[in-house]
Amino acid sequence: MDKRVVLAYELAKERYAEFGVDTEAALRRLAQVAISLHCWQGDDVGGFEDPERGLSGGIMATGNYPGKARTAVQLRQDLDKTYSLIPGTHRLNLHAIYLETDKKVPRNEIRPAHFANWVTWAKENGHGLDFNPTCFSHPLADDGFTLSHPDAGVRQFWIEHCIACREIGAYFGRELGTPAITNIWIPDGHKDTPADRLAPRQRLRASLDKILAEPIDRRHNLDAVESKLFGLGSESYVVGSHEFYLGYAVQRQILLCLDAGHFHPTESIADKISATLLYVPELLLHVSRGVRWDSDHVVILNDELQVIMQEIVRGDFLDRVHIGLDFFDASINRVAAWTIGARNTLRALLLALLEPTAMLRELEMAGDLTGRLALLEEVKGLPFTAVWDFYCHQQNVPIGYTFMDDIRTYERNVLAQR
Repeated sequence: MDKRVVLAYELAKERYAEFGVDTEAALRRLAQVAISLHCWQGDDVGGFEDPERGLSGGIMATGNYPGKARTAVQLRQDLDKTYSLIPGTHRLNLHAIYLETDKKVPRNEIRPAHFANWVTWAKENGHGLDFNPTCFSHPLADDGFTLSHPDAGVRQFWIEHCIACREIGAYFGRELGTPAITNIWIPDGHKDTPADRLAPRQRLRASLDKILAEPIDRRHNLDAVESKLFGLGSESYVVGSHEFYLGYAVQRQILLCLDAGHFHPTESIADKISATLLYVPELLLHVSRGVRWDSDHVVILNDELQVIMQEIVRGDFLDRVHIGLDFFDASINRVAAWTIGARNTLRALLLALLEPTAMLRELEMAGDLTGRLALLEEVKGLPFTAVWDFYCHQQNVPIGYTFMDDIRTYERNVLAQR
């Protein structure tokens, strides 16, 4: 036991108690949160369906850092290392192209059996699994349209793919005892200004209705839909806009996915959390960092991330908000990218849990806005790092920057040998 870590924590605990904050309660609550790591960070969104095919559909991974996973076995190996460096027990988010099969399977014919190895691994390690249809990087998506395609045959292919994905999500939920979130995102849109904005949205709504026609027990699968502002090839018009999916999620009472990188660079998703949760049962958050657009940079501990987590905690929404990561940086060590992003997300959440929320609300209700501002600024100097280090100590993961020692050793012994 590192006595310095424990001593620093005990002093921090006393300091936070002066503001009515119970650090022990905050750590217990944090330990209950499962972040869903995104499998596609480990191999640059390549998948195992057709690794030689390039990305398309508004998706782009930049960089060629050595050692990326080229098989499911390697990807799980990298994930095991990553989870060992992140405090807590967490989930994995899979895309449909990460199936395992001896022969190529059309996407509308994928079945639970193609993901059996992932379920076995998840059971052995205590992970929940989430899922996504892969409606990009496919010949039937090369013209930029899938579920809103003007050709009924193409639409039907993608409808069948999404139906199959819901069945796989339900399989995950039944096998693992925790519901999978099956999240639908499509790249559909126009590079230049369209003449008809309505018809594609009518077709998308009809396609979604067919996909969701068969009820699935919410104990096994939760349906979510995800919007986007624009993307590569859809700079002028995106069929599945925020307004479209917000209306659809409210109507169908399914989950709405808010991706931090899918809005205007100056627009935070934090303010949307309390607004949308008045009308939808639960939210899925994709935590990312868009620098110029949806560039999917590794999450850092910046103001935007902190205000998202503050909104979740202040609104007491932790039981209604599912947190997943969504970035893919191939310019740096991929295991490090996962680890840095997940640890920062948890650090931001812990910061929010350590806020003197009760005091802040009392000041606000009393109209003492001066006192509220002063308190918000004062708590920024409280010894948060000592609480975080103690949490890592409790969870038996590296403290502070020492996690990079493990990653560099792993890079030398594993990644460099690929």
